[in-house]
Amino acid sequence: MPNLLVNIDHVGTLRNARQETFPDPVHAAALCEQAGAHGIVFHLREDRRHITERDVHLLADTVKGKLDFELSTDEEVVAICCDVAPDLATLVPERREEVTTEGGLDVTAHQQRLEDRVDRLFGAGIEQVSLFVDPIPAQIDAAAAVGANCVELHTGDFAEADTERARREEAERLAQGARTAHEAGLRVHAGHGLNYRNFSLFQETVPHVAEVSVGFAVMARAILGGLGQAVRDMNATVNGPLS
Repeated sequence: MPNLLVNIDHVGTLRNARQETFPDPVHAAALCEQAGAHGIVFHLREDRRHITERDVHLLADTVKGKLDFELSTDEEVVAICCDVAPDLATLVPERREEVTTEGGLDVTAHQQRLEDRVDRLFGAGIEQVSLFVDPIPAQIDAAAAVGANCVELHTGDFAEADTERARREEAERLAQGARTAHEAGLRVHAGHGLNYRNFSLFQETVPHVAEVSVGFAVMARAILGGLGQAVRDMNATVNGPLS
């Protein structure tokens, strides 16, 4: 069964929308862990639209489980990540005009830059460095070539598929990507758009997944049902029996 890491970025989005001090993503992270999450994910964007440097340092000090720092290859953000030295650093593509991360890294087109960033992150004592990639064998092989020891498979196309046939086709693509990564010696993570309804198909189809990152679905449910219950529900979904 994969471990569940909860992304708390959207708590920061809500706080920053009113330029308030609450709700605090650091408090939300603690509630997620109390409810059974195995760790916390956050993305320090270049424009600081949700998570701030204050959040980063407090999360590093208070999260008890695994801490996943998502980041672009921006020099300043890489330096902050190296200083914090989380358990996991996940390099992701980033465009200021996007609402959320759209698609995986083009590793084959940016190998030299990514190799430099991967080397620096490992040099800072970070034990796991992952690249967020689409389930494309060439991109996965390139991730191994630049020195990453993990990949996070982008599950957005699977989550957004609008027919059962399309969902199953995307699940099979993810399964092939997971097998490719596993054969290359990479630890397999997955995330983007996974939720309470689509996870069972993902889990029964995609092998070798050690960890999943879920954020929006948990936070959306938390608005109506409470954050603790939302995390318990997602944890049961991730770790429950196959349907």
